Amino acid sequence: MSLGYAEKLSYREDIGNVGMSELFDPPHILQAKIEELAKFIEESKHLVAFTGAGISTSCGIPDFRGPTGIWTLQRQGKPLPKADMPFHRAMPGLTHMALAELEKAGILKFVISQNIDGLHLRSGIPREKLAELHGNSFREICSSCGKEYVRDFEVETIGMKETGRHCSDLNCGGKLKDTVLDWEDALPPKEMIPAEKHCKMADLIICLGTSLQITPACNLPLKSVRGGGKLVIINLQPTPKDKKAALLIHAQVDKVIAGVMQFLNYKIPAFVRVDCIQVSLSYPSKKKRYAKWKLRISSIHGNKAALPFIKSVEASFPDRPRVKSAFLTDQPFKLQRETLRSKPFKVFLKLNFGNGCDCSSVELDYPIDFQDSSEYFEHGKGNVIESLRNRALDDATCGHISPIQRKQMSDSKGTYTEYAIVTSLVRHEYMALEPKALINNGTIEKRGIESIEVEAEDLGKRMKLES
Repeated sequence: MSLGYAEKLSYREDIGNVGMSELFDPPHILQAKIEELAKFIEESKHLVAFTGAGISTSCGIPDFRGPTGIWTLQRQGKPLPKADMPFHRAMPGLTHMALAELEKAGILKFVISQNIDGLHLRSGIPREKLAELHGNSFREICSSCGKEYVRDFEVETIGMKETGRHCSDLNCGGKLKDTVLDWEDALPPKEMIPAEKHCKMADLIICLGTSLQITPACNLPLKSVRGGGKLVIINLQPTPKDKKAALLIHAQVDKVIAGVMQFLNYKIPAFVRVDCIQVSLSYPSKKKRYAKWKLRISSIHGNKAALPFIKSVEASFPDRPRVKSAFLTDQPFKLQRETLRSKPFKVFLKLNFGNGCDCSSVELDYPIDFQDSSEYFEHGKGNVIESLRNRALDDATCGHISPIQRKQMSDSKGTYTEYAIVTSLVRHEYMALEPKALINNGTIEKRGIESIEVEAEDLGKRMKLES
């Protein structure tokens, strides 16, 4: 959860129970419950996941009601915790990626989330199989045609307000609104209707990291129970729905899901973060000997949109040593020079990344050509991103960059090129831990197993990589 989101919410006196003590099942009981949950999943025909803030705490995002949760500290009059990384750089954790793998395998049919961090979408859960009940801090929606826009920056407002941007559809141009709800906002039908539908269809609903206190969302899982389905709750604190659960697990969600995936013999995929930029070159159409040109490094979401993962840009000209180099720190990153028009050359760009990226920088050569002889292309964004992800996984490194498309500007003389860049990689490793229990004829046996942990540079969650 964004700390900014907590501050933007309107004041509300009644926020339910906060700061309750955390409960932990004994190791041998926990292992038995993990196996029981795995069997539930194997037997299920329509599995639904219902997630809360507890699945994102391991990603560096504070929860609301835990001992150090946002609302707990606010009620105690204590300062809010400092974020471990920028909110826009938070990446899906072990549980997010495990759910994505189960969806891909056809086991998980639908995900209902109360979180506004957008991590389920980033993990690869298809939008049509996801209900974000309380919105997404990185998603805007057109108030006219309903088209959605997923951003790489946190949308500035909450409460379904206008953001100041407009729909890019030439036949629409409607005003965009944020999708994050404030207290008084009703759950949007676009999210609520499919959520209710899948809860009624579900024979198994797993609630992960949620206190099940916020209405009406917290009552959705009970629709499965009324239809004969099983309810499983995995949470460190008690919930009002505990008595309805067929299985109640008090443990860290990641630990439980790691064990379940091991029992089911599914690997948890790595997460590869790919960000995009646009580099544009504009110059006058007059055929003078020298051309005054402008180079701009900006967001693919528009010239006024933030480019949050880039801290600075260095520009140099190996082919033209007399042209002055530049060090750009203000967004949008803009460079203006005057050079001889007759000879094409390249500008060497070094993009320096900010906090939360697993590599410090990436480099590229951008062609400067005033003869309209630039090669235009379109490789397909999905294909380029998939290729980059495979390269990152093969090499176990980030920093790979590839062009997506290069086109001629429609409103002026010049070109623009979109690039995709691998900025982070989180790999989930198997690591031997304590033995796990097996239930055999009603008794608990133990055997050695492997469980899953994620190593990280700062959070204990991210793999240390070489840039």
